Amino acid sequence: MKNQQNSDQPIHTALLILGAGNSSRLGRPKQLLGMKNTTLLNHTLQEALKVSCQVRVLVLGAYQKEIQAKITPTDTEILFNKNWENGMASSIQVGLNWLIDHYDPDQVLILLCDQPFVDQKLLEKLISQKSNVKKGIVGSAYAGTVGVPVLFERKYFPELLALKGKEGAKKLLKKFGEDVGSINFPKGNVDIDTETDFDAYMKEDWNYFEEKKD
Repeated sequence: MKNQQNSDQPIHTALLILGAGNSSRLGRPKQLLGMKNTTLLNHTLQEALKVSCQVRVLVLGAYQKEIQAKITPTDTEILFNKNWENGMASSIQVGLNWLIDHYDPDQVLILLCDQPFVDQKLLEKLISQKSNVKKGIVGSAYAGTVGVPVLFERKYFPELLALKGKEGAKKLLKKFGEDVGSINFPKGNVDIDTETDFDAYMKEDWNYFEEKKD
């Protein structure tokens, strides 16, 4: 049931974690890659759990059963995107539509599960900066660009729901650049797409990620 919010109520934030991809360049589910004493996805979930917000949602697709069996229990709603092969836009739609129907949040913070340096501090900075800069979108600045994790206020929900195929939040960051604020996230360029990426991460070869071209 939707929450009916009055103007004097606090801003309600939802966290939307996208983990439905099949890791085609890696050849195995990146969500389950080991890091320290956990996995890439469990790290993201645990950091998200520390953030004060209205609700957390994880969207799975490929490898759903395998991944879900290895998720550390958290206070997170898990959804299945049966159309995950259509691209990231379909996962955003599954997660955001569910959030609108059940919680009607004022803003949604979108994050992926392949950035090992995403943590509670970063996520809370994004939420705080949103209030400070009075922008409709606040993203993470790294490698000369602004990207995920990224926070969108409600007025951009229709734009998010209109994304197609492999389109993601990046398209809207470019389209509405005048309404985009950011915080510095120097290691945001560390993301795991291939075995070479993972090897560089394990070796702490940060120069590799500085030079990496997607």
